[in-house]
Amino acid sequence: MPFWLNGRMSPIPCQRDRFDIPREVAYLNCAYMSPLAREVSDAAGKGMALKAAPWTYKPADFFAHTEAARSRFAALAGGNPNDFAVVPSVSYGLAVAARNLPLRHGQDIVVLADQFPSNLYVWREHAVTCGARIVTVTREAGEAWTPAVLAAIGPDTGLVAVPNCHWADGGLVDLEAVGAACRKVGAALVLDLTQSLGALPFDVARVQPDFMAAACYKWAMGPYGIGMLYAAPKHHGGTPIENNWMNRGGSEDFSRLVDYRNDFQPGARRFDMGEKANPPLLMGAAAAIDMLLGWGIARIAETLGARTLALGEAARGIGLLAPDPATRAPHFLSLGFPGEVPAPLLERLPERLAGENVFVSLRGRSLRVTPHLYNDDADCDRLIAVLKTALG
Repeated sequence: MPFWLNGRMSPIPCQRDRFDIPREVAYLNCAYMSPLAREVSDAAGKGMALKAAPWTYKPADFFAHTEAARSRFAALAGGNPNDFAVVPSVSYGLAVAARNLPLRHGQDIVVLADQFPSNLYVWREHAVTCGARIVTVTREAGEAWTPAVLAAIGPDTGLVAVPNCHWADGGLVDLEAVGAACRKVGAALVLDLTQSLGALPFDVARVQPDFMAAACYKWAMGPYGIGMLYAAPKHHGGTPIENNWMNRGGSEDFSRLVDYRNDFQPGARRFDMGEKANPPLLMGAAAAIDMLLGWGIARIAETLGARTLALGEAARGIGLLAPDPATRAPHFLSLGFPGEVPAPLLERLPERLAGENVFVSLRGRSLRVTPHLYNDDADCDRLIAVLKTALG
């Protein structure tokens, strides 16, 4: 049984007062993009003020703000700050991973069916370059992902690229089990945790991925345009995908930047993006992670699990379908519709809900409902009432 069904922790009270969400808006779409809490917006604003007055921004500040954010990444995902790079997006981080994980001709790259595009396109190109093959894992409706992923890992597997939960329906993958299976056959493990990091507990020491990337604008509740890349220590001597001045050794000394050097900053810093010293993004991301850590990630997961469990029961009461909680992540609820619901009605449903200030996402023939701590019973009651009317 997933830990979040045990109810061992006290739930976190509604945090709506920390967000600028009008009372009439029921925003149940964190998997699309999280709103920014006031303290996160304030931190980003302070960072913007530094750019407005650049004479106050000292050379040391280029590194101080970056290292502060790096330390928060490590606190959120486990591991050492030395193992984390600052990246602009998951696709950037995965490009770094592909650059540093060569495969032998004929090896397999294991991915999930309908995986998010950023975690597929890079591997399709990598497969062509290396002469590898893409192996797509499928599952039957209602079944768990983990057994299917484990069954796909074998002697020919060179790399497994998966999320912790599927972006469309929240189907859960046991990353510790997958990591162990990868190590058994000598396969690399690359993770995209954009749809889980910040809402599900994660520890790199337990999973032991080669690389892990996550954007900050969803469940990490930070700004758009910044993310993190974990690189296992064995890859710290790898090759970055760009050559920027700040990644080189000694770049803290602005007076000697043209004393060109071949060495890099220590650890995963060699993989940092260019222009990483962007205070609004760095300070906003750090403030968001501080907020999450203050709540406690396990408590967030259990609180959201109770919320989606109640929503699933209410949805069944109006004739909708909800998955087995044991097969999904606690912060995701994917609602299915009876087979007789016409496709045009489903396609117009998000727009109709938005017209009532209720915001969710349609993924295929499922309605993806992803609440957070800013939601309360009134938001959830409105969703069910509007759905009942729209489908009645």
